[in-house]
Amino acid sequence: MRVQGLEVSVYRIPTDRPEADGTIAWSSTVLVLVEALADSGERGLGFSYASTAAATLIRDTLKQIVVGMPVENVEAAWGAMIKSVRNIGRPGVASTAISAVDLALWDLKARAVGQALFTLLGPFRQSVPIYGSGGFTSYSERELAEQLAGWAAAGIPRVKMKIGKDWGTKPEEDLARVRVARQAIGDGPELFVDANGAYTAKQAIRQAQRLVEYGVPYFEEPVSSDQLDQLALVRQHIPQAVAAGEYGYDPWYFRDLLQAQAVDIMQADATRCLGASGWLEAARLAHSFGIPFSAHTAPSIHAQLGCAAPQISHVEYFYDHARIERMLFDGAPEPKEGQLSPDPQRPGLGLELKRQGAQKWRIG
Repeated sequence: MRVQGLEVSVYRIPTDRPEADGTIAWSSTVLVLVEALADSGERGLGFSYASTAAATLIRDTLKQIVVGMPVENVEAAWGAMIKSVRNIGRPGVASTAISAVDLALWDLKARAVGQALFTLLGPFRQSVPIYGSGGFTSYSERELAEQLAGWAAAGIPRVKMKIGKDWGTKPEEDLARVRVARQAIGDGPELFVDANGAYTAKQAIRQAQRLVEYGVPYFEEPVSSDQLDQLALVRQHIPQAVAAGEYGYDPWYFRDLLQAQAVDIMQADATRCLGASGWLEAARLAHSFGIPFSAHTAPSIHAQLGCAAPQISHVEYFYDHARIERMLFDGAPEPKEGQLSPDPQRPGLGLELKRQGAQKWRIG
């Protein structure tokens, strides 16, 4: 059985209200979908939260690389795609494009043998713990409290909110919002914060000390993850666990992140870091360094991959992506008792595109 073709489509889904974190605001999310077709008629799907430019790269370059390759040789296709973008520049758009194709090929391979992807990969577990993620800086205090309290009431034992509003220029407002969040969820659930790199190193250290009052055990990207020396410095001087890695686009970035001793928890995103193949390599790297590992967003994908990782702390149940995946796909897993459990009876990623309903958001 060989790959006969790739079909690419692009969807832009508006947010249900304005959203922002410490360093950027947005009103919609773009999803690039790849469907890999086998000469047997079998079809697999993968996707990335990316730019429309990723779709162009898939159509113009990656399609020619993978068409004709045996369906079972996903790793060979992955290596060939990485080589093909040498002169384009691998990190960024090219990595998100490769990610979508790699995920589609893994989905196709699993469907061809009638297995769920996590079963094909070899499961370490049958479900993954999650944390509810949202709490955008654009939310009012009421919206923030309602969202986080709703997750806690639904049995999700950890929730995450955004801080660092307006590039860290409103630290007192950040702390006031953390106070509101803690009051809303009570003393039981864990409260995580994410600055998206908005603070300076000294500012992040000061904020971290004040966050102790609210029982915050986890501080994501207190400073930019592009500055590994500063991230490592902050890690050495704050009581919270420092998390980063969502902007890693390949295994070599994760190697450097770990060697810099910059994180207590390493994140990776399969829609950015060269797909399932790259994500699992990142998971094994974290395991070899003895560093806890976490999945960034795209919960329908990471529920599967998280079950096949040697160790996983949690998967981010990101509000935007959980909403989009329910809108576009049948089979998106739903939280139960703070866990996501992929259905072993649904082959591949377990997702089916709602073709007719998705058309209203299609832009390419």
